[in-house]
Amino acid sequence: MKDLQDLNPKPLTKKEYFVVSSMLFGLFFGAGNLIFPIHLGQLAGSHWVLATVGFLVTAVLLPLLSVLAVSVTRSEGVYDIGVPLGSIFALIFMVMIHLTIGPLFGTPRTATVPFTVGVQPCCRLHGPTLGCLFFQFFFFGAAFLVSYHQSNVMNSVGKLLNPLFLLLLFSVFLMGFVHPMGAASHQSATAAYQHAGFFNGFLQGYNTMDALAGLAFGVTVVTAVRQLGKTRPSSNAKVTAKAGLFATSMIGFIYVVLIWLGATTLANYKVSVDGGVAFNQLVTYYLGGVGHALLATLITVTCLTTAVGLVAAFAQDFHKHFPKVSYHTWLALTCFASFFTANFGLDQIILWSTPMLMFLYPFAMVLILLSVFSPLFNRDPLVYAFVVGFTTVPALLDMVAAFPPVVSQSSFGQALGAFQHSVLPFANLGMDWVAPALVGMVLGLGLHFLRPVFARSGEASSEHVSK
Repeated sequence: MKDLQDLNPKPLTKKEYFVVSSMLFGLFFGAGNLIFPIHLGQLAGSHWVLATVGFLVTAVLLPLLSVLAVSVTRSEGVYDIGVPLGSIFALIFMVMIHLTIGPLFGTPRTATVPFTVGVQPCCRLHGPTLGCLFFQFFFFGAAFLVSYHQSNVMNSVGKLLNPLFLLLLFSVFLMGFVHPMGAASHQSATAAYQHAGFFNGFLQGYNTMDALAGLAFGVTVVTAVRQLGKTRPSSNAKVTAKAGLFATSMIGFIYVVLIWLGATTLANYKVSVDGGVAFNQLVTYYLGGVGHALLATLITVTCLTTAVGLVAAFAQDFHKHFPKVSYHTWLALTCFASFFTANFGLDQIILWSTPMLMFLYPFAMVLILLSVFSPLFNRDPLVYAFVVGFTTVPALLDMVAAFPPVVSQSSFGQALGAFQHSVLPFANLGMDWVAPALVGMVLGLGLHFLRPVFARSGEASSEHVSK
């Protein structure tokens, strides 16, 4: 496809790159990005470095690759990533991704985290209260208003909310560095992290949902970069890749500090129920009563930036593929559905999301890697089909194993688990999809590169027969 001329032929300024990177940072860094790393630090204790490396692979490297996948394939959304496997697969994959990071799990979490962690302790509210309903109503109302005009997404998120968030977050970091609670290297780790710190950190990275979000935010990023005059696919992809590298590097730094801080809290506290409690303990320890107000503001700001990106990406993609329903109608629907789901509470949302993440993440990872390296095999659908096909069964088994005990510990669930652990390598680490995916890749690439040889051989045989 021939590139068109950019509306703005001049290179973007550093300020414009910073704004796009800041927008990407705000879209990625949300509720789970605060609570999961610090809890990981508590679980890993003295093994926090190895766990951090695993966490960074799925929570930083993979989201960066997802942005690069959108750039390399010149995609405008998650649908385009799945197109080599057919329009039906692409549509189903898009819907599942958006429902997972959107109104079913991800977007409701952006409201429940700031309330449970920041607002509820300040107001001394407990359980499903009227205050919770009011908070979530105004939260999603604000996300709706900011996202109502698509052009406001970059301006609101990139220029206003993120600098405030960073200022609040780094003030907490400074206190932690100046007066650490204890030495992270001296804290005991839970049993799982003593023996498999890297792999447990790797799986914890799923909870951020950033790899899925990176695919879904592609349409938002492409739209924002176009507004800066970079309308050619090649230049648009270049800007997106550079901005993504800067944004994910900043997120990676924050993760490392949060995980380290989580490990240091073990000097004064036991392992908390979740990262929200741990973060609350950390801020309260350093800032006292003021810390509660700071925490409430900090969590609300960062979660609102993510909510804005999620609802906008959902509405844009669904309007594109179901154009009879307007962008604003899809926007209202996802905000209302997220408000409804949020009322089930943070713990239930995290519990329900785990099986879906264990199913979707293997697909997302192989599709992201295939997209990044697709120029090497001309984005051949045959390669995609083999890799994704071989990944399907392990992903389904991982999903069943992650269900609540009523399913995973039933006779059916135990039978599948026994098969899974006896046949698939690395099943005990939650990585049983890796070997089948590699087999599929070898077969797919082998057929891709051998197909011309077979074709030439067939032509030669035909010519010989005709003679």
